[in-house]
Amino acid sequence: MKSAKFPLGQVVATPDALEALESASQTPVEFLSRHASGDWGELDSEDKQANDDALTTGARLLSAYHTANNSKIWIITEAADENGRREATTILLPSEY
Repeated sequence: MKSAKFPLGQVVATPDALEALESASQTPVEFLSRHASGDWGELDSEDKQANDDALTTGARLLSAYHTANNSKIWIITEAADENGRREATTILLPSEY
């Protein structure tokens, strides 16, 4: 995994997101590595800047990617708690948000 800029916490994925990855012959690790290293994927510059700011403020982090067969997936890491810990990261389809 690339050098992580923040902890992912507990990683979970929806069944539909896992199915999309499996049908593209890809694994969650590929996308989690990009997300944790600050490669926000296919976001506009404003959303990428919001994520960069969230690395300092502790706000929620969102990345968007396309699988090899063009399914779109999102990865969301929840905002940090009062102790600065990020508790969970979820892989999901945009339609599941």
